[in-house]
Amino acid sequence: MEVGSLRERIIIALLIYKFGETNVETEIPITEPEVDVKLFGKPISIKTITGRGFRGVKLIWTVDAQKAKEFRENYYPKCDTILIQINWGGEGGFYYIPVEAQKDVFDRIGRERYIKLPKPGTNPRGVEITKEALKTLIKHSLTKVIKINWVKTRVDYNPYRRWVDYWRED
Repeated sequence: MEVGSLRERIIIALLIYKFGETNVETEIPITEPEVDVKLFGKPISIKTITGRGFRGVKLIWTVDAQKAKEFRENYYPKCDTILIQINWGGEGGFYYIPVEAQKDVFDRIGRERYIKLPKPGTNPRGVEITKEALKTLIKHSLTKVIKINWVKTRVDYNPYRRWVDYWRED
């Protein structure tokens, strides 16, 4: 979850860079489900995955089985999604999936095939969108994609050094 939050901040910073601070609202209440940022006033959920496949994308973070079941029974897509597929050493992408595409797929395949509940007795940490739904969404005619060739570059970065240097300035 923490890695996801850091990745969200990087994507939000990209949106601020591209569209300007006045058009990107970052102060979203923690109680606001799904919404990570607002772009031109429009709510957006940011999701990231690593690898070649399309699986493991959380719709909600919870380990409570009852809460997961309630979520599935009440869920319906309500905001656009930005999905970043990181595939180091290969092709991934930046996907913009409008809420209209999500509603279309949800309505066509149904709740049971759209939402994957955690397996009882495991610790998966959340409710996921199914692989089938995700693959259908990324191929949807309304979805926009920028393909990315993910190349790792060595960055000599020491987070401790950064902060030690910062404290020295004071």
